[in-house]
Amino acid sequence: MPDVDSSAMRQGGADVLSLALMDARNHTLHLISQFDAGLSVHDSAAHESDRSSPPLWTLGHIGWFQERWVARHLQRHLGRQSDPTATRLPSIEPNADAWWDPEQMPPSQRWALNLPDIGSIKAYLLETLEVTLELLEKTKADDDALYFFRLALFHEDQEGEALITLAQTLGLPLGLSLPGPVLVQPPLLVPSTRWTLGVRETEEGFSFDNERPAYGVQVPEFDIDAQVVTWAQFVEFVDDGGYDRPEFWHPKGWAWAQAKAEQEGRRAPRYVDQIGVASGAVMQTRFGTPRRMLGGQPAMHVSWWEADAWCRWAGRRLPSEVEWEVAAHSVIRRRFRWGDVWEWMGTSFQAYPGFVPDPDRDYSAPYFGTHKVLRGASFATRARMKHPKFRNFAHPVQDDIFVGFRSCSL
Repeated sequence: MPDVDSSAMRQGGADVLSLALMDARNHTLHLISQFDAGLSVHDSAAHESDRSSPPLWTLGHIGWFQERWVARHLQRHLGRQSDPTATRLPSIEPNADAWWDPEQMPPSQRWALNLPDIGSIKAYLLETLEVTLELLEKTKADDDALYFFRLALFHEDQEGEALITLAQTLGLPLGLSLPGPVLVQPPLLVPSTRWTLGVRETEEGFSFDNERPAYGVQVPEFDIDAQVVTWAQFVEFVDDGGYDRPEFWHPKGWAWAQAKAEQEGRRAPRYVDQIGVASGAVMQTRFGTPRRMLGGQPAMHVSWWEADAWCRWAGRRLPSEVEWEVAAHSVIRRRFRWGDVWEWMGTSFQAYPGFVPDPDRDYSAPYFGTHKVLRGASFATRARMKHPKFRNFAHPVQDDIFVGFRSCSL
């Protein structure tokens, strides 16, 4: 039986999946308990650019998503072949769709929404989970039948990380261990290869729609950093006037950096209170507490524009996602370290050739072409989400998430 918090959960059967669903719910409730007064905060910083959602909305949405795709979905046994427009059973909560369906309640309206109290939402989550687990007991042991149960699990894991990100934005203390310093290793040379990008349709288990279909790519020889860029490396860019030299920036990135400087006085990544030219010290607020960052810790809360500018300054570039995937599989034993922070790729988020959306059609397709790919995972990511094929994505300006980068030679 696989560990409930390992990437093997993509192939997990009903027995271990039921344990994992309970584990995810316990994790969610643990996180929400640490918000306390922050549950009703209407903080403009929290929903900058309408990206974040209130914690109570996220809590209810987790239960709504699970109920929508499992208990209410009469074609759930068909898995990816099910019709997402087919008639559904009503929710046990009459207002569930109006409150927690993202299509009916866009992010810009969620902070002003009059939601039920936390006790009522927890009761909704408990009842929907009980129904999910009862249905899971009667489910066939094949990938189609288990698809939506696995989807509900990974969705809750993603929303859990969103709650941790929101806690950072609101400055709420969370008892999480942050990535420690690493010894910077020389870049790793990866020989040319023919690589299968994505997940084959014949592979057993769960995969996200943007990971399919698999296709072959010829990858020339490249070198790639063994670890993500550290604060010591990023400070050198700042010391060299990186935030004041437009030649290192994409024009759109330069406009973004100038706007941040004018609006917030920023000349550093998000949440950085001090970045010393003379001392090299970095003070960054983490979960409400200013902390001195060690030089070997990963630079974090960096936008894609900042990552791209650093690479231009260093005479390097961001990796393509196929290069990252090759390295994660082939040189992991040569000290290729990942999983401390999400990592920006040089590639835009696009569909693989022959892409077909899964029933949750809004998961990937609306973001093709406008977002950048993130690979890896962060310290806030559940271990079962940490898979070298997983494609995360974010807008280039997004720096509230736990994100950094590594580089490749030109």
